[in-house]
Amino acid sequence: MARLLVGALSVVADRCQPSPSQALSGALLPLIDATMVDPIAPTARAPRLALALGLAGLLPALAALVLTRDPEWRFSALSLGFAYVALILSFLGGLWWGLAARAERAPGWLWVAAVSPSLVALTGFWPWAFGDPWPGPSFIWLGAALIAALGVDVALVRQALAPRWWLSLRLPLSLGLGLISIALGLA
Repeated sequence: MARLLVGALSVVADRCQPSPSQALSGALLPLIDATMVDPIAPTARAPRLALALGLAGLLPALAALVLTRDPEWRFSALSLGFAYVALILSFLGGLWWGLAARAERAPGWLWVAAVSPSLVALTGFWPWAFGDPWPGPSFIWLGAALIAALGVDVALVRQALAPRWWLSLRLPLSLGLGLISIALGLA
């Protein structure tokens, strides 16, 4: 299975290599005045490899959702699914931190936003740690946080702190994992 996945990803990676004209336009794009380009243009596309890998990142949560139907696997699936969703939410904060660190003058709100996903993910473990109902409400909490995170992503693009294609990547991933997380909470 792992060989099949690696093989499929390398085929996708080979197909995602930019043509000379794409590379040239990519090199010239930063020279264009940002005020001349709508930063949320629907034509701005994420790199195919990034999108393929991001969509593949939804598979562990989908697998957890499927495995919740089997009584023998239910608790393990919920536990691993929750840990994965919390990890990805924290990773999103790391992405924002990287964008803030890359910026000449990152706004203060971005630094705060960058640490928030890890803290939100940590609070999702709270009920489990103290024996309260878990993981249903925590999954819904994380799912809502992933969907709400799109507000930060929109602000990043509008303020030219993220690439123009950022939302074409973040929208399907945040909505996808957010909705899967909510489904896990209701499972």
